[in-house]
Amino acid sequence: MAKSIRHLVLILGDQLNMDSSALADFDPNQDAIWMAEVMEESTHVPSSKQRSTLFLSAMRHFAQCLLDKNWAVIYARLNDANNTGTLAGELAKAIEVHKPQQLVMTAPGEWRVLQSLRGVAKQHGLPIEVRDDTHFFSTVREFAEHAKGRKQLRQEFFYRELRQKTGILMDGKKPLGGQWNFDEDNRGSFGKQGPGMLPVPLRFEPDDITLEVMTLVKDTFPQNPGALNSFGWPVTRDQALLTLDSFIQHRLPSFGLYQDAMWEGEVWLYHSHISSALNLKLLNPREVVEAAEKAYQQGLVPLPAAEGFIRQVLGWREYVRGIYWTQMPEYVERNEMQATAKLPAFYWTGNTDMACLRDAIHQTLEHGYAHHIQRLMVTGLYALLLGVEPKQVHQWYLGVYVDAVEWVELPNTLGMSQFADGGLMASKPYVASGKYIDRMSNHCKGCKFNPALATGETACPFTTLYWDYLNRHVDTLAKNPRMLMQLKNLNRLTDDARAEIASQANLIKNSH
Repeated sequence: MAKSIRHLVLILGDQLNMDSSALADFDPNQDAIWMAEVMEESTHVPSSKQRSTLFLSAMRHFAQCLLDKNWAVIYARLNDANNTGTLAGELAKAIEVHKPQQLVMTAPGEWRVLQSLRGVAKQHGLPIEVRDDTHFFSTVREFAEHAKGRKQLRQEFFYRELRQKTGILMDGKKPLGGQWNFDEDNRGSFGKQGPGMLPVPLRFEPDDITLEVMTLVKDTFPQNPGALNSFGWPVTRDQALLTLDSFIQHRLPSFGLYQDAMWEGEVWLYHSHISSALNLKLLNPREVVEAAEKAYQQGLVPLPAAEGFIRQVLGWREYVRGIYWTQMPEYVERNEMQATAKLPAFYWTGNTDMACLRDAIHQTLEHGYAHHIQRLMVTGLYALLLGVEPKQVHQWYLGVYVDAVEWVELPNTLGMSQFADGGLMASKPYVASGKYIDRMSNHCKGCKFNPALATGETACPFTTLYWDYLNRHVDTLAKNPRMLMQLKNLNRLTDDARAEIASQANLIKNSH
């Protein structure tokens, strides 16, 4: 290592890409890289064992890649005897020892981390250069420009702008197929026959590095949620590329039609399983979108499937990032519907009689994964209908899922799932009764509760709480034109029926 360090380049656990902007002008003769494993990142929310293992293993594999290039790497391990437990503490230590002239970093994915590291730089009187994250299709400034002067922000319009800017799935100035999205074609269920033979998911046997990390996580965070028996996530770029190829070849053709479907005991279905690799930056969204577009062009994938998947990467992913960085730090405190209930204890165990929740939570704890409909319309929906404080829901999602980084998790949870921002991100609350879950899955067939009933011993809690939610918030929801049909159905209920539903809803709330 050079005696005098010009740039100390900070690489965080979700910035594991060799083409990072922070490394753009890296000079191994005068620069060094700093990485740190710290307790804080697994304990500020209770990070699941799957999530902590994925982050730490991917970090160690990436650090090894840097060392193989003979680059100077200052790496703090979680179990180092003198580890301070915080990113700020470890960075301060590195500055005092190595005395760099400047800190360089790519913008972090979390407001808290950015403020913390900037604070350390200021404390030591060091300049810190925070560079744009070139991993994305757009910058936060571009999103802010898009948002300027708009009364309402909608993902669809930003998505169209990015389609036009990039030329992805475009025929000149018009979208391929004559329409911007194919939502109507992408809402299929498996029906009574079920999904049939599903493609085998690509999973990776833990190597020595991962096995060492698994032991470390079990020993260090025994109380954190989840298990590690099934750990098989990609922890290197090569593994991430194999995962992408497997998805494009085996599951993308059916992804569109069945992207919202659920089936008891089936964890993986036709989903991509690449979100964690994307969010750790083992994959670049451009190569992901290009692979999906190419598969369509080659006639291997129908347009609705390709577009539905691309919209998640080019549309939602970019949109939620813009929401996060233009709305923080106040955004995390938003609670438009004044929800104050506690998150039920079964979210940490899966011990509930509701079959859909039991299945979604068990697989979440087992694998650190659930697909977007399980998150939005099962675990998220129940918390919304119950009136759980949004910040508690956010902390749960941030902790349990392997792909959870705050910039993407918080707007999806607080804005889309919980409607806590009052419609800034989504145009309406995503509320439904148990009948939706019955339509999109087979969960209700083996459940003790009947999704058609709102009252009585076998009434589905989702259905009870759905009507109760509409009734409790009728004045607020009446201002939203997209809720008028649901409120019209509410108005058909007699006063006695509403009172009975309210009474049963209270019993449910008190049981948690």
